[in-house]
Amino acid sequence: MYRTQKRHFALDQKEMVEPNLTKEMIDAGAALIRKLDERGIQPDAALWLYFPDLQTWKLVIAQEKVGVEGPKQLYRQIQELMEELSQEIHKLSLDDVTLSKPDAPIIALLRMTIHTGPGLSGIRFRDNVVNGTVIEDAYIYRLN
Repeated sequence: MYRTQKRHFALDQKEMVEPNLTKEMIDAGAALIRKLDERGIQPDAALWLYFPDLQTWKLVIAQEKVGVEGPKQLYRQIQELMEELSQEIHKLSLDDVTLSKPDAPIIALLRMTIHTGPGLSGIRFRDNVVNGTVIEDAYIYRLN
């Protein structure tokens, strides 16, 4: 008499669309930041940040020059370094990199909770809320 209805449960959206941050991406980001340091560019902040609206990861590099000189020169320097490191970071492209001022809102929010010092760290910061802002996922190399 009574039919059992099949119930379909919706999957969490994050499970369906969030790409993984791979070891290759983490290693490539670290190699690029080390090379920037060697060249005296030394980012104030460097991290992989997941952008849910774009459904992608971006390597965010915050450097004082971006606020003073604009991003064009720094993008050019990063492109040159990426060409030098092409064997080591072959899966990383300039499209994966986003430049920021050190006082950008997302950087300032993360600095409220994490300080790494000038070296390279490896801090996973996932599913957190800072001052009312959701940070879905980040891998932090540096936050000075």
